[in-house]
Parts: sequence; C-alpha cells; structure tokens
Amino acid sequence: MLSTARVLSLSLLALLAATPTATAAGGWTVAPAGGGRPTFYAEGEPGTTLQDTVSVTNPTGRPITVRLQATGAPITFADRGVAIPPRTRADIPFTVNVPTTAPPGDRTATITARDAKGREATVRLQLHVRGPALSALTVEHVAVHDNGISYDLVNRGTTPLTPRLAVHATGLFGTLLDRAPRTLPVRLPPGERLKLTEPWPDHPTLDAVDVRLTVTATGGAHDTADAPTRFVPWGAVTGIGALATAGTALLLVRLRLRLRLRRRTELTGAVM
Repeated sequence: MLSTARVLSLSLLALLAATPTATAAGGWTVAPAGGGRPTFYAEGEPGTTLQDTVSVTNPTGRPITVRLQATGAPITFADRGVAIPPRTRADIPFTVNVPTTAPPGDRTATITARDAKGREATVRLQLHVRGPALSALTVEHVAVHDNGISYDLVNRGTTPLTPRLAVHATGLFGTLLDRAPRTLPVRLPPGERLKLTEPWPDHPTLDAVDVRLTVTATGGAHDTADAPTRFVPWGAVTGIGALATAGTALLLVRLRLRLRLRRRTELTGAVM
C-alpha cells in the first residue's frame, strides 16, 4: 500500500543545491526523489510492480497545487493532486506495474506535474523489461497488382526489427526481377504488423510469374513467401472477344436476311 505524499520544509540553500530538475514557468520543479538522478530508471520482469518517488519542490513564496499524470507506462501515484506550501518539497510515491504481456526491452515514459494555471514540468522514466530477446518475423498476404507487390510484415519476436527485403520473380522464359537485399526504411516494434508495397512498374504484359519475397533482420529473423500470378492483357482480350462477337452477330444477320429473301422468292414463285 502506497503512503501519502510527504511534505518537507526546505531551506533556500538546500533548494539551490538541488540536482538537475524540470522547472515549470511558475518556478516550481519536478525531479526524482533522493537527489543525483536526472531521470527515473526502473527494471523488472513482466508482471512485477516497481516503486519509486517523485519530488515536487516549491521554492516560491506562495503555495501551489499540482496534479500528476503519466504517459508511456502504467504508473499509479499515491496522490495525484498535491498542495505544496511555500518553500517546501512534496515527495509522492508511485508504482510502475509492468504488464504480464510486456515484451523484453526498453521503453520511455514520462511523469508530468501541472499546476492550476496550466504550467507544467516533465521528467522522464526509463523502463527496462527483463526477459529473453527473440528475433522473429513473418511475411504474409503477398499479392501482385498493377502498381506493385503488396505484402504484410509481422514482428513475431520480442525485439524491434529493421527488416531487409530481397525480391525475385521468374516467368516462363526466365528471371524477370532480381533485387538484392536492401534495408527497408521502417522500424517494426514487437507484435506490430506493417502493410507495404514493393513497386514493379515494368512487369510483363503477358506471362505466368512466380514472385518470391525474402525478408531478414538482425538476430537471425527471416521468412520467405511466394505468390504465383498471371499477367493477361485483359483489354486486348476483351477487344478480341468483342470483335469476335460482332463478327458472329454480323454473320447471323446476313444469314437471316438471306433466309428471308429466299422465302419471299419461293412465295412469289408459288403465286405466279
């Protein structure tokens, strides 16, 4: 159970000798308690609860009230709203609850104090989640379109990845595309999915093609996906079909006209 905020009287000399802090426009400051730390640092395994204390110092001659909030990590404060008399410091305990599903690695959070006039000061918190580093990814949903080759990259591991992509395409008469591995301008966090497109403006007009994407990343992560596709000039095919249909219709019309003329001739001859 967290204790409530502690409010301590400070001399002006102690305030001036304080460690580097985040200072709001109103003159009050925020810093990790205990001195000597410009930022917070917390380290633990998924599912653990870590504790620390933030200090809000009011060196002015008037009282202030600040409200605390955090972003980037699940942080719970003993008191979210704290009244601080003149020339005093309030120490507010807080906990960091590391999610049980948090992947190993480093992340940054912030603790911000804001007074009634909207003035604020912020201090950073570096959180390190312990655990084995796993590098893994998959390439999914590969498809070939007129504007290129679309695909999904999924980070299946516990570390951020910067993937490298190689592209190979083979048609009926040999290799059509052979792009060497290159680093993609993306960073893929653990558990994230990215939809990307590889441009291929000069693909064949008529061919049966097998496309292969190979993706690698540091730590041994790699995957390969294939996508067979057929390039057919449907406009030309449609045009040919239309001409064939038109020609067939014209032949039918001519045949009907000939049959009508023959019947009329036969009827005329019978009357005469």
